[in-house]
Amino acid sequence: MDRYSRMVAFLKVLLPLAALALLSTLFLISRGVNTETTIPFADHEIEERMRGQQITAPFFSGTTSQGDEITVTASIARPGGPTSPAIATDLVAVISMADGGRLSLRSDSGEVLLDSDLARFTGNVEITSAVGLLVTTDLLNATISGLEVESPGPVQADGPIGTLNAGTMQLQTKTQGGPLHMLFNNGVKLVYDPRNSER
Repeated sequence: MDRYSRMVAFLKVLLPLAALALLSTLFLISRGVNTETTIPFADHEIEERMRGQQITAPFFSGTTSQGDEITVTASIARPGGPTSPAIATDLVAVISMADGGRLSLRSDSGEVLLDSDLARFTGNVEITSAVGLLVTTDLLNATISGLEVESPGPVQADGPIGTLNAGTMQLQTKTQGGPLHMLFNNGVKLVYDPRNSER
């Protein structure tokens, strides 16, 4: 038997043994699996999820008859029942108007009353317009089928010309497909700041 044949015969035995040794070391030095991993939720979050149905990070978008696009998101939404409306928390709504304007709205919570064609935003409600006006209030009612918004309680608006306080506010179009107007009523008080208007 020549030297080449002896080498081939030797490798036929050595290589399978080396492969078995490598495989056995893989299993020996592999890390153990932790079977006691915890679910990434706090106990109170699990209890809330078990109590009732809910949707996490819901998203809604639509278009009004005038061509205005409305997008609404929330952190959690819970469906309503025969005697209770659907409720959502951490609401954010963006209205992109057909004429190019833009309006954003935030609130701590809200509810949808389909029978009344009404969406109600409550708790730290903020409306931000494209011109830099920030309106804050505690309650805002909006029609679902169109762009009619009303705050029945006190509002404060901060903008380029200063600070405005009023008893109520309405946000609506005066004509079909016309521009959106903010109308402040009931004890309107404006503190004019010329420094802001010059910027």
